Amino acid sequence: MGKGPLSGLKVVEFAGIGPGPFCGMLLSDLGADVVRIDRKGQGRSSAADITSRGRRSIGLDLKNPAAIETCLKLMEGADAVFEGFRPGVMERLGLGPDVALKRNPKLVYGRMTGWGQTGPYANAAGHDMNYIAITGALHAIGTGDKPIPPLNLVGDFGGGALYLAFGLLAGVLSARQTGQGQVIDCAMSDGAASLMAMFYGFKASGMWKEERRANLLDGGAHFYDTYQCADGKWISIGSIEPQFYALLLEKTGINDPAFAAQMDRGSWNGLRDKLAHVIAQKTQAEWCEIMDATDVCFAPVLDLDEAPKHPHNVARQTFVELGGVVQPAPAPRFSATPGEIQGLPPGIGAHDREALGDWGFSAAAIDELKAAGALAG
Repeated sequence: MGKGPLSGLKVVEFAGIGPGPFCGMLLSDLGADVVRIDRKGQGRSSAADITSRGRRSIGLDLKNPAAIETCLKLMEGADAVFEGFRPGVMERLGLGPDVALKRNPKLVYGRMTGWGQTGPYANAAGHDMNYIAITGALHAIGTGDKPIPPLNLVGDFGGGALYLAFGLLAGVLSARQTGQGQVIDCAMSDGAASLMAMFYGFKASGMWKEERRANLLDGGAHFYDTYQCADGKWISIGSIEPQFYALLLEKTGINDPAFAAQMDRGSWNGLRDKLAHVIAQKTQAEWCEIMDATDVCFAPVLDLDEAPKHPHNVARQTFVELGGVVQPAPAPRFSATPGEIQGLPPGIGAHDREALGDWGFSAAAIDELKAAGALAG
C-alpha cells in the first residue's frame, strides 16, 4: 500500500463519523494499510468526504455471523483495530477486545469515545463542545460574554483522533517489544484535558485569570489579538516578546508612550482600542506589504478559499487537489519516507475482493461470504 513511515502497518477501522475517520486518514496518509469495515446502509463516500481518503472498504452485514467471523479473521492479521462506538456496542456484536485479543494477543485495540469507557457520563450521548466543557477548555475560549466552541478541533480531532493515533502507535511499539497487545481507552474529554496542561500550569503559577479575554493568549492582551482592517478583512498580531513588540510599534508607526506598558493588564483594553484604530486605517493587503515575513509575528486571517492560495502554503504544497476537491496534504513531513494520499474516499465494499485477498482470504472463501450474504458492498 502506502510508502510512508507506517508502510507495512495493518489497521482495521470500523467506520464511524468525525474523529474516527480522521484518525484513519492520518494513519493512511503516512503509509498504513487501513481497511475500513463499512456496514450496509451507511451511505456512499464522495470526493468531498476528505477524512475517508486513502482506505480500502470492505462492506459487511454485521448482523450476519459470517461477517462477524470475517472481522475477527481480519483482526488476527492486524497490528491494530479501532472503533468509535458507545461502550458495549462491540461486545454485543461479538467483536469486543476480550474476544479479539484471544484471537490475536499482539493486537492493539483502540476505543475512542467522548467520555471514555468508564465514569458517570460513559454511556451518555455528547458532542465535541460537551466533551471540552468539563475540562476547562471551553470556559477559557470565547468572548467576554460567553464561551464559544472552537469548531470541533479541541475535542474530536485534537483530544480524540490525534490521541488515538498516538495511542495506537505507542501500543504497537509496545506489542512489538513485549508480544502483548492491549486496549487503548481514548476519551476525547481526557485528551482535551491533556491539551490544557500548560494553562493549568499558568493557573497554578498565578498567570491565568478565570476570565475570558483577560489573559495573555485568549485575546486579552492587545499584542495577541485579531484586528479588522479598512476593507473588513482581519489580521492576527502575536507580538509577545519585547523585541517583537517593539517592531510592531515601529511597523504601525505608533509612538504613543502609553504603549510602553506592554504587560500592564490594566492597560490592555485601552491599548487594544488604540491599536484597533491604527489597524483600521489600512487594508489587509497593505498590512501584509508592511508586516509579511517580519518578526512582528503577523499573518493575515484567511478564509477557506483564500488559505490554499497563500504564497507560503503554495510554496510548501500544504494543500493539494484530489478528485476536484482542494484539501490538506499529509502532515507532518518526513525526509526519507514521505507520506502520500493513497486514494479517493472509497465506496462501501469497493475493495471487498481486493482487500480480503491481500489480507489472506482465498477466492473460494470470499465467494462463500458473498453467497452467505455477509458482504454488504
